[in-house]
Amino acid sequence: MRSDARNKPKPRFRLWIVMILFAILILTATIFYYDSNTRLVTNEYELLYPNLPEAFDGYRIAVLSDIHGAEFGRNNEQLVKKVSDAHPDIIAITGDLIDRYNTPPIERQLEIADMLISDLVNIAPVYFITGNHDWDSGELHRIEGMLNGHGATVLRNQYTLLEKGSQSVILAGTDDPNGPADMITPDVFIDQIRESQGDGFLVVLEHRNGNLPLYSELGVDLLICGHAHGGIIRLPFTDGLIGPKRKLFPTHTSGVYSMLETNMVVSRGLGSPLGWMRLFNNPHIPVVILRVDR
Repeated sequence: MRSDARNKPKPRFRLWIVMILFAILILTATIFYYDSNTRLVTNEYELLYPNLPEAFDGYRIAVLSDIHGAEFGRNNEQLVKKVSDAHPDIIAITGDLIDRYNTPPIERQLEIADMLISDLVNIAPVYFITGNHDWDSGELHRIEGMLNGHGATVLRNQYTLLEKGSQSVILAGTDDPNGPADMITPDVFIDQIRESQGDGFLVVLEHRNGNLPLYSELGVDLLICGHAHGGIIRLPFTDGLIGPKRKLFPTHTSGVYSMLETNMVVSRGLGSPLGWMRLFNNPHIPVVILRVDR
């Protein structure tokens, strides 16, 4: 018995189906890629503390980390608007303002950073700590000069008091380990702060995200970090795919982590070094909200 050839799909028709499906796949991947690398996401993290001074109840800290010379809209207008809309009391820049791999060129990165800082200081006081790329770029002296010129505060193993009325909290910032080999160690640094300021509420800005056990033992109330870029590619049931030093399946890459009485907030960062492309991992602006645990 002969089959009816009229019922078989024609080869050309099958080819068109494959081409259409392939085009849909490429379009979907492009949309995900574009969204993952350009759409800024703000996450609010409300943290409760019984020892927080009452005057700081509701205090808001906007965190910008790992900018790596990235630009979101002309003159970073999208980033500036997101930060402004968060209504921060202070803005913490936790390292890697520029990228040591010269992408884009360092001069352009410094121009971008200069325009960004000039806008951010009009929103709230800006505090900056160094990251590994800031040191490795060889341009830290120019970065510091630019920040100081705009009235931002650079904390290099230093601390300051944030004051509201008669009450205060301590804000400390550490230098990245890629800095001077003879720099003060974190435990000595925190001991010096405690000797000077007693057991006041202590916030520490640190670029790298791997020291929660240390700072929890030192009694730090809040640690704010970046560095891990959210694991570059975020997959279900993971904390990201690729960590610093190309480590697979890193930990402590995004959001809030707690140990003893210490909370650590980790930013997924904004840019990416070496042109690494983010996937399901939008540029991230954490907003930390301090609350009195009554």
